[in-house]
Amino acid sequence: MTLVLVLGDIHIPQRAADIPAKFRKLLVPGKIDQILCTGNLTDRATYEYLRSITPDLYITRGEFDDRGQNYPISARVQQQELTIGLVSGHYMVPSNGDVDGLAGVARQMDVDVLVTGNTHRFEAYEEQGRFFINPGSITGGWGALEMNPVPSFVLMEVKGRQLVVYVYQLVNDEVVVDRIEYRKNEE
Repeated sequence: MTLVLVLGDIHIPQRAADIPAKFRKLLVPGKIDQILCTGNLTDRATYEYLRSITPDLYITRGEFDDRGQNYPISARVQQQELTIGLVSGHYMVPSNGDVDGLAGVARQMDVDVLVTGNTHRFEAYEEQGRFFINPGSITGGWGALEMNPVPSFVLMEVKGRQLVVYVYQLVNDEVVVDRIEYRKNEE
């Protein structure tokens, strides 16, 4: 089993002061194998914090990331029997998490799972035989589509062709966890 932290739309210090303390307590070194970040990792201290959790870190460029960071627009990551695509989503038209647009990107990238950001709201669903995840904003930083988003992130357990997604949301100052499962169809 591989444990993958999925997060994005961080926006520190522009739109949020920090990652909520109740989330930080859960994200400790030695438990998480890999991090996928959908972008808008706008400060060095948060980057170093994520690297302290695990050095296996993939980041794609969000619209507010410093161009000097050289984060790619997209990334493909192989996790056991699943191919995972990672994009910020801000360059897509429309950029609002449109299902058909995301399905097209997943086909183009030839991935089983597509992780995207930009909307600042959590979503996870299966469509056209692929699984789609938007971890939302871990800080709850506002965005064009969500003025008061619920802070959220995702932990994914990868077991062969199976993905167990745990979404963590900070609701009324309490951490709420939901579980979703996806299994890649046999070829």
